[in-house]
Amino acid sequence: MRTNFLLSILILMSSLLPHVARADMSEAVYGKMPDGRVVKIWTLTNDAGMEAKVTEYGAILVSLKVPDKNGTCADVTHGYDTLEGWLTNSSYFGATVGRFGNRIAHGKFSLDGKEYTLVTNNDPGGIPCALHGGKEGFCKKLWKGEGFTGGIGSGVKLTYTSADGEEGYPGELTIEVTYTLTEKNELIWEAKATTKAPTVLNIVHHTYWNLSGDPTTSINDHEMTIDADRYLATNAGLIPTGELAPVDGTPLDFVEPAVIGKRIEADHEALKLAGGYDHAWVLNGTPEGELVRAARVRDPKTGRTLTLTTNQPAVQFYGGNFLDGTTTGKSGVKYQHRTALCLETENYPDAPNNPKAPSPVLRPGETYYHKMVHTFTAE
Repeated sequence: MRTNFLLSILILMSSLLPHVARADMSEAVYGKMPDGRVVKIWTLTNDAGMEAKVTEYGAILVSLKVPDKNGTCADVTHGYDTLEGWLTNSSYFGATVGRFGNRIAHGKFSLDGKEYTLVTNNDPGGIPCALHGGKEGFCKKLWKGEGFTGGIGSGVKLTYTSADGEEGYPGELTIEVTYTLTEKNELIWEAKATTKAPTVLNIVHHTYWNLSGDPTTSINDHEMTIDADRYLATNAGLIPTGELAPVDGTPLDFVEPAVIGKRIEADHEALKLAGGYDHAWVLNGTPEGELVRAARVRDPKTGRTLTLTTNQPAVQFYGGNFLDGTTTGKSGVKYQHRTALCLETENYPDAPNNPKAPSPVLRPGETYYHKMVHTFTAE
């Protein structure tokens, strides 16, 4: 009788304790590479109903389900349902790209007096460049993943070693990318790297977002804020000219919240050259290792809001200009023009050839570190 009484007291006391949030993680086989290697996928969840899926192939964010203002969760990313789809991924959906995310003009740069020639795989305006690491880059490599729980949430740590000379880049590089889903509704992406010889580096995360949760709708009705007074003017090849152009008085001014589609067809050279928004904004202030707000985007219908902070000096806002309905993604949806946007925190595009850019050089004994925090709310 006494035992039952004490047990009842313990149950009552436990019910009065504050609810302890719990992040969870599970692992499964996602498929096989053409050469037979097994590819794994991890599912991360939190108590708010968020769910992130991450795969070893390309260190890719496969999906992210986020609640809206009514508590309804939906996937807010473009991508594919199966590994076979991801193997055809030419749009960099959800990918970790490198060695150098964004563009390097003509696929050439000099380092310590030696010129290096990279694979060129893109030619906007008829001007060739090395884009997002080259022909394959990191996004088509099989990484080694390991799930974890505890601390601030659950996550996946993925590692890859890039050989000296891969895609033309010097130095053997060891990379570690971590995705963490927290109970604060944050998805944290972090990249660390060390090298055995001097090299250039700009590892970038490349998820396509549509906060409505409906991939058939345009992101032109999303409200965008970018914490930047200047952007990098480009030539026809979308390579920065070196000019830090003011956003004031232009359609690239997102210092105050603005509807993306309101000025996207404006008669402005930068928009004409890029076919819409596809530019790097130089963030206000100097991060110097500290996190600064890069952008905030909100879908007015669902209330889903993404606030992005980073330790990088710039953010590339790409408005899905090259989506054209030829790519069939999740649930058979054909991704149409401007149905998703990217916010890629980074060093300046073509930084190895731009003396005004922060140095992209990584040397032995140094550690490259890039952090992005995606915080989701519903308003």
